[in-house]
Amino acid sequence: MAYNGDYGSEFENDSDIERKKRKRSDLIPKAKHSTSGIASKHEVTDQYNKEEGKIHRFHNLSLDAFARHKQLVNNYIQYYGGSMKDIYRDTRKDKRDIDVIRENHQFLWDEDEGEADDTWDRRLAKKYYTKLFKEYAICDLSRYKENKVALRWCIEKEVIEGKGQFVCGNKKCTVQEGLRTWEVNFGYIEKGTKKNALVKLRLCADCSYKLNYHHKKKEVTKRKSHKKMKTSEKDRHESGRYSPTWVEPQISNTKESEAPKCQEITSIWSGPVKIQEEKSREEEMNDYLNDLFQ
Repeated sequence: MAYNGDYGSEFENDSDIERKKRKRSDLIPKAKHSTSGIASKHEVTDQYNKEEGKIHRFHNLSLDAFARHKQLVNNYIQYYGGSMKDIYRDTRKDKRDIDVIRENHQFLWDEDEGEADDTWDRRLAKKYYTKLFKEYAICDLSRYKENKVALRWCIEKEVIEGKGQFVCGNKKCTVQEGLRTWEVNFGYIEKGTKKNALVKLRLCADCSYKLNYHHKKKEVTKRKSHKKMKTSEKDRHESGRYSPTWVEPQISNTKESEAPKCQEITSIWSGPVKIQEEKSREEEMNDYLNDLFQ
């Protein structure tokens, strides 16, 4: 006996027939039933937060760090209240590098000062000091009548321009001719301690007068190198300067010794005065470089 086009058997019972029908019905896809109820408030809130989080993440990733910071600050003020003055940092106590150098400035530093174990401020001031040109100094003679002279070392711009060496070392003077070198015993008070230092100055005639207004300073002049003439033993014999025999000393007459001296004095007044020519700036520069590389 067959049911629904299937082969049947008289030995099959009703339970087997029901089982086969159920298996066939499981293979047929079932239609989804639409929900007729409204979603809960908790589910809606979660879904909304997820979508808003995606939008904010995309927007924040498209901004740079500064724009992101500004947006966060504006959102904070908008939601929690306040003003921009409360956010800005107090900059009245901020210091620049030049301010730190001025506070820790020293005219002369020892070798053991400003090392790694010292503070950052002193190490910065020592680093600035090591880069200064300390051969010649720059002076301020505006109060020379009070016997007060201010000194400092040359900076990079002044070294390139030749200020203090090829140009007068007075801060307000630009004369380049007739410079003289002076050695000054500079006495000053630093952090309550009195100190002294020998400093060289290159000044023109007018500024030299101001420097020596109260006391005459020591002038530094270049030593002239005297070349020794070497003579051979043969030349000494021929000129009579050297003889192997002993010669008795002769006592010369005082009148005869005074005669050549008088002739030398009269010869000075008989001829024109020899004016010493001043060296130009290029010649002084060449002499300085020659002495430096010898």
